[in-house]
Amino acid sequence: MSGGERGVVLVVDDEAQVRTLVGRLLRHEGYVVCEAADATSALRTFDEREPDIVLLDVVMPNVDGIDLLGEIRKRSAVPVIMLSALGDEADRILGLRTGADDYMVKPFSPGELSARIESVLRRARNPVAPRDDGVLRFGALRIDPATRDVHVDGALVTLTAREFDLLVFLASSPRQVFDRQQLLAQVWSSSTEWQDPATVTEHVRRIRRKIEIDPDRPRWVKTVRGVGYRFEP
Repeated sequence: MSGGERGVVLVVDDEAQVRTLVGRLLRHEGYVVCEAADATSALRTFDEREPDIVLLDVVMPNVDGIDLLGEIRKRSAVPVIMLSALGDEADRILGLRTGADDYMVKPFSPGELSARIESVLRRARNPVAPRDDGVLRFGALRIDPATRDVHVDGALVTLTAREFDLLVFLASSPRQVFDRQQLLAQVWSSSTEWQDPATVTEHVRRIRRKIEIDPDRPRWVKTVRGVGYRFEP
């Protein structure tokens, strides 16, 4: 944590009113807040303050939020939540693929913003610890790529070969979002032109049924609405 009781938040938005409102909320909750109105000042402040999380507006003059996110990713893996008045699916996909950790559409409630920040910071501060044995461990879930065994609460779970490959692929890149075409190309290792993306949906459904306590409210294999899937460590 760079400073403050709960961490440093960099708010990047060209609208002064948004910066003021968000800054007031976060300071009240114990965060140290620094602000920037454009990409140039944002990068300067980022390098000086080394924030714990960045709230980044998509639409800004000169350099937009997506391009700025790319520059931030060259410097750091710091958590970034994109903020936008645009609800377009293409913008969400582009932001997440560029490296955003979450995406919020304006207007949003103070409670939702606070909860999203807490969630993203919690994930960032509790990364999956690498293991020398290559086994992927996520609480009660244990995935062994070498033996192709999956255990939940110590109980062996039987997955098909493709289900296992899909689970390992997602779990090997925690929090990264993949759309169904990407998963077809990576896990099925074949051209996606003739593959039905619904194949991925069905395999995800089967995996959830086998490893999740409540498949309708999955703990590990999450749906990113309008985009695809990600594994939550």
